[in-house]
Amino acid sequence: MGVFDVFRGQDELDLTSGGIGKPLFLLALPIVITNLLQTAYNLADTFWLAQLNETAVAAITFGFPMVFLLISLGMGLSVAGSVLVAQHTGADEESEAEYAASQTVLFALVASALLGVVGYLLVEEVLWFLGARGDVLREATNYMEVIALGMPFMFGFFVFISLMRGYGDTVTPMIVMFGTVVLNVAIDPLFIFGFGPIPEGLGVQGAAIATVISRALATAVGLGILFQGKRGIEIHLSQMKPGLQFFRKMLNIGLPASIESTGRSISVNLMLVVVAIFTDTFVAAFGVGIRIFSVIFLPAIAVGQGVETMVGQNIGAGKRDRAERTAHTAAIAMFLILSAVAVFVFAFTEPIVSPLSPNERATEIAVTFLRVVAPTFGFIGMMRAYNGTLRGSGKTMLSATVSIMMLGVIRLPIAYVLSRSIEPFASWAPYATGQAGIWASFVVSNTAGALIAFALIKQGSWRKSDVRGGAAPEASPTDD
Repeated sequence: MGVFDVFRGQDELDLTSGGIGKPLFLLALPIVITNLLQTAYNLADTFWLAQLNETAVAAITFGFPMVFLLISLGMGLSVAGSVLVAQHTGADEESEAEYAASQTVLFALVASALLGVVGYLLVEEVLWFLGARGDVLREATNYMEVIALGMPFMFGFFVFISLMRGYGDTVTPMIVMFGTVVLNVAIDPLFIFGFGPIPEGLGVQGAAIATVISRALATAVGLGILFQGKRGIEIHLSQMKPGLQFFRKMLNIGLPASIESTGRSISVNLMLVVVAIFTDTFVAAFGVGIRIFSVIFLPAIAVGQGVETMVGQNIGAGKRDRAERTAHTAAIAMFLILSAVAVFVFAFTEPIVSPLSPNERATEIAVTFLRVVAPTFGFIGMMRAYNGTLRGSGKTMLSATVSIMMLGVIRLPIAYVLSRSIEPFASWAPYATGQAGIWASFVVSNTAGALIAFALIKQGSWRKSDVRGGAAPEASPTDD
């Protein structure tokens, strides 16, 4: 298989017939690369700011979860658009798919602008609540004020990615993302340290400015591609008059998806509240560990998003048995792949951690974190695959239930109780208290999340879902 066989457009990739593994791989691989490039934004910031001082790294450790929170509040609209485009595409309803895409762009950009204004006004209060103090609070506030004002650009590209993915084109977003990441990596040190036309370095705030500039370019290019319609789904200004009936449909799908994304973000933010009782070094190490997680779990996130598209198109085509086979194939594959990754991470933890760590003590803490949690990486892969199935079918509330149970009901309480050595739990788990309580909460919640997601898939109510507003065509018993 040559390189041009791997990256295929939607017209060359049939998601509703034939085998499952190959089209899912061809769909997910560009998503992996796109998400890896997306993570490069954060990793570039972490790397360059680590050259400044520990305070800068701690500041963006508090900043990143708030970015995630603002984006998550509006993320449900892009998920709804992706699901509707996928199901209409699977049902061969091109005009309905284009209308869904046009309405999604309209509502998502308006929502992101409103969220950005609210976020800007509340930045310092939210960061203080999360535990940022002193110089860390000041630097994190400078970072987040810029990001909040650029929220339409931060969010606009996510909408482009979601709509193209719903249609089945994951290659075009990958190409656009590559160009903007190259730009971000190039201008990041210019704004952080100062050079040429920017004589005075702006530090943490400079990293935010570089990110917003890069995202603005990505959004402009993405919208241009959608309006041209030459790479798949097409949007039209004539279809951007607010449709209240369609908006209600988007809310029915998107609100639970926003709850899921926001719940994830809030849990990360509240985990920082738990972690903030420890030293700045520990906070920085925790942030380094989370950044590395964001890379390790890219295949699981990508496959989950690929499953969302593939399941959505097959349900739109009436091929529900094929949709279920897609779910289980992806879950098994991700469990095996991430378990293999865990072995590699366990063996080479220190070389992975040290380039992103501000000092030796932070490196030691982050190494411990990764090695304790690594054996549960495979369960994260399973959960992501099954959650993608639930979203693709339109059962976004079930997907939200998995995330809320895993993070809010299991991880956070365990982390809080064990990290503070609260009796009687500290007596029952004496080796998982204090800092180790944070690691233990990840181990338990990762495992439980996979089991909950599997149980919901086996229960089967998601198979009956069709959110297009019409009946899905029925297929033969073989679904192929």
